[in-house]
Amino acid sequence: MIEVIKGALLLTGASFMLLAAVGVLRLPDLLTRMHATTKAATLGVALVMLAVALHFAEVAVVARAFGVIVFVLMTAPVAAHVIGRAGYFLGTKLWSGTVKDELRPNYDPLTHELKSGLETKANAQRLPQDSDTR
Repeated sequence: MIEVIKGALLLTGASFMLLAAVGVLRLPDLLTRMHATTKAATLGVALVMLAVALHFAEVAVVARAFGVIVFVLMTAPVAAHVIGRAGYFLGTKLWSGTVKDELRPNYDPLTHELKSGLETKANAQRLPQDSDTR
């Protein structure tokens, strides 16, 4: 029975990783590609590592497998967010079917300042910096 569970975990995990690779190739812009890679590949890695933990069933291997899962779950979304945000700030084109661009009203591409959207008039004005006088 455990062999069937391991096989199902491996096949499902590999399928999700394949789906992530297909998403990178097929999706139209950087942000949707990052979404596919983060979601599908993270789930795929987690399922494969669960299969590894079940296969070896040793404390050291299970601890490392869970460590890998936690590490990937914590770092993949953050890395994708940073890469996507950097791509947006560099001016990569959004897909023509993009419905809503929530950063556009809050981002100034000339100064690279990003406002939170919660500013009042008093705190939204840019104060002179030391680097402005140089």
